[in-house]
Amino acid sequence: MTEIKSAFILAGGKGERLRPLTIDTPKPLLPVKGKPILEWAIERLADYGVENIVLGTGFLNEKIHEELGNGEKYGIKINYSIEKEFLGTGGALKFAQAFFDGRFIMLNGDNLMDIDYRTMNELHERNSATGTIALVEVDEVEQYGVAELEGEKILTFIEKPKKEEAPSNLINAGAYILEKEAIDLMPSGFCLIEKTMFPALAEQGKLFGFRHNGKWFPTDTIERYEKAQKEW
Repeated sequence: MTEIKSAFILAGGKGERLRPLTIDTPKPLLPVKGKPILEWAIERLADYGVENIVLGTGFLNEKIHEELGNGEKYGIKINYSIEKEFLGTGGALKFAQAFFDGRFIMLNGDNLMDIDYRTMNELHERNSATGTIALVEVDEVEQYGVAELEGEKILTFIEKPKKEEAPSNLINAGAYILEKEAIDLMPSGFCLIEKTMFPALAEQGKLFGFRHNGKWFPTDTIERYEKAQKEW
């Protein structure tokens, strides 16, 4: 099995729904159980065997750099891909393309999760996937894009369906395993990975879903952040 040694973490958002907490603090640095959210993600990747992490930063980049440095304290190497303007989930990855030369993990930097990357990578390789998305079960499907699957293959995402019409209760957890060539499916400039790369991969039959049954806490609103602080 191909070992994954690189990862890309989205850490450039302004966290507007978390204000006033994020006026002077980038949202990935908000603390949970005495540690920045981003640090939890980095430590899990390092434990898995990732050696090089690229942080896609923008808003208050200097504070993230000051906190995390070059990664030496985690036993890894951290590089920074600094956006001069907000590029979206896809544009940020496209902007950082030169850092990757093979398979890599991509994460949203404001989620707390204990994903088993080894098992996820096994599924990715078994299916000869170009992209694999971690999926989690939710009750409120009306608030999310819901995955429609055929076995492990993702056919599409249905945006905010009525509960009785939802094809599943599985949503994108904000963690992916990707082959480098997937980045070529996106244009430069602002774009969303959910609207460009994923539909293209699904059409090719190269997009798969990994069901994550462990912990998953988004922290993109005050309410969700408070829940993560209590339950993580």
